[in-house]
Amino acid sequence: MHDHQASNTAHLHDHTKVTFATLLIALGIIYGDIGTSPLYTFKAIVGKREISELLVLGGVSCIFWTLALQTTIKYVWLTLKADNQGEGGIFSLYSLVRRYGKKLVIPTMLGAAALLADGMITPAISVTSAIEGLEKIEGLKHIPVVPIVIGVISLVFFVQRFGTHKVGKAFGPIMTAWFLVLLAMGLMYVVQYPAVIRALNPYYAYELLTHYPQGFWILGAVFLCTTGAEALYSDLGHCGRNNIRITWSFVKICLVVNYLGQAAWLLNKGDTFLGDRNPFFEMMPEWFLLPGILIATLAAIVASQALISGSFTLINEAINLNFWQRVGVKQPSDTKGQIYIPSVNNILWIGCILVILYFRDSSHMEAAYGLAITLAMITTTILLSYFLLYKLKWNRVLVFFFLLVFAVIEISFFTANVVKFRDGGYITVFAGSIFFFVMYVSYFARKINNSYTKFEDLGKYAYTIAELSNDESIPKFTTHLIYLTKADRRDQIEDKIIKSIFDKKPKRADVYWFFHINRTNYPYTLDYEVSELVDDKVIKIVLNIGFRIQPKTELYFEKIIDDLIANKELNLHLKDDGSTKYNRSVDFKFIVLERYLSVDNEFALREGIILKSYFFLKQFAQKDEQAFGLDKNDVLVEHIPLVYQPVKSINLKRKETTMR
Repeated sequence: MHDHQASNTAHLHDHTKVTFATLLIALGIIYGDIGTSPLYTFKAIVGKREISELLVLGGVSCIFWTLALQTTIKYVWLTLKADNQGEGGIFSLYSLVRRYGKKLVIPTMLGAAALLADGMITPAISVTSAIEGLEKIEGLKHIPVVPIVIGVISLVFFVQRFGTHKVGKAFGPIMTAWFLVLLAMGLMYVVQYPAVIRALNPYYAYELLTHYPQGFWILGAVFLCTTGAEALYSDLGHCGRNNIRITWSFVKICLVVNYLGQAAWLLNKGDTFLGDRNPFFEMMPEWFLLPGILIATLAAIVASQALISGSFTLINEAINLNFWQRVGVKQPSDTKGQIYIPSVNNILWIGCILVILYFRDSSHMEAAYGLAITLAMITTTILLSYFLLYKLKWNRVLVFFFLLVFAVIEISFFTANVVKFRDGGYITVFAGSIFFFVMYVSYFARKINNSYTKFEDLGKYAYTIAELSNDESIPKFTTHLIYLTKADRRDQIEDKIIKSIFDKKPKRADVYWFFHINRTNYPYTLDYEVSELVDDKVIKIVLNIGFRIQPKTELYFEKIIDDLIANKELNLHLKDDGSTKYNRSVDFKFIVLERYLSVDNEFALREGIILKSYFFLKQFAQKDEQAFGLDKNDVLVEHIPLVYQPVKSINLKRKETTMR
């Protein structure tokens, strides 16, 4: 397995490279969400308010300093330091710091659930804002926007099953063209009205928040400019830290110049109210409207794709860290790290369609957007403070200062966004709550299950296992008998496995294997350790596997057998492997022990809800044999009851009757 370690090192090395191609890839993958925010951010800030110099310049100032503090300092400078062997995202960060705080599991779940909820509304608002630009074109004033948006988004979700490796090559050039359009449109007005540049002075932001009527609540709209900041960190593994930092300099300039251009247009157009117009499309010359809308729509599709792919990666990590029920994960192409999860794809697609049908236009979506993502950013700040303190060994005072500054910024954004709850924010909160509930139940039910797993000393049964193996009066069950075990210690085994071997019809085999899958805190670990517990009879395998890898246990077992035979270890090369002249394959059988909730239980309220919910959700989840990469023909599933709280007393009395 050393080859894998070498390839993993090469994988990390690839991400440190900075070339024109890697910069183009970074532009295509990372900036869809934050890059399309000029489509709706300024429109949301002005809304139905009267246009004034304080509102417009204060709005740009707030946007500039939000991008500077929140996106540049927190995410691009600080959070990108928290790379887990080149990988980023909330679960990668949690894997780095979980040993330093048991309660970190709750903020991690909240952050992940908020990101998944965001995956429903971002494609809807981005594509709707772009398609609404068509209403500016002569003759298309009353074009039906909703059916077109549903068609575009449905197509994006439909193509996921085929992989996006081919169209993905176009994402970099599309986003480069998009940012150049943003830059050119902004410059066109900034050059005409250069006085607008004074808005970069933080004084204007301060004046807006303190002196404008209800100025603080405008932060809810300002926040839309940085909603894609989490994606910068989540996509660290695809692009590498240096590529993100270099491209962000270019992206930030394009964004700021475009916002300044929108401000210049607003201040010099002479109208008192914006109405239903969008300053982004109003700035465009009429001859450029159609190509501009096309590029905006393509950029919105790229933004949608980034959120969908990010959701797949997030759920895959959640499954492997026991935060989610096991579901089918497919790899539609040979591209490393590209995965497709049908169930998640369908949930997000249905969610997006419902959001579009419910809100119908981008103005209403703006009112609901941002509430969930503020929560994700707060949780990242909490986890990051642990990383800075324990991993980077920052001074406690410095970490406290970091925590204080960003807590004030993010709690302010969260408070300003809370008012969106009644305007439709409850949709994303409701969706996020469902995701959180699934994670909470999946994680804590497994903890309860594990706490009621009894382990036995394997040494006590060594002689009996050897005796059973050699007892030819018992029919031979299989040559190699393999159990998946949760026991991480080499000398321990679950009592239910011992019962499975000896109870009722004893399972006689030549070699007994106990296979423990150890999920590591690193993304791409793949190696194994072998321990011989009983001479050529009982062998313990510990497979160390990264949280981003889908296990293929049967293939690993066959590879381990080949390695041991090739190295002439444990005398396996001298033993009969069960193959015959009729069938050359090794004779082996995996035993999967699947628990069900026994009726013989009395629950406390919390445990009852968690366990009953867990076993209900398990009905819709992937079976263990599929999740661990086992062929059905080579697996025997045994069902065993989980008795969590046995009924203490049975109030059953015999009724006295005369017997004849």
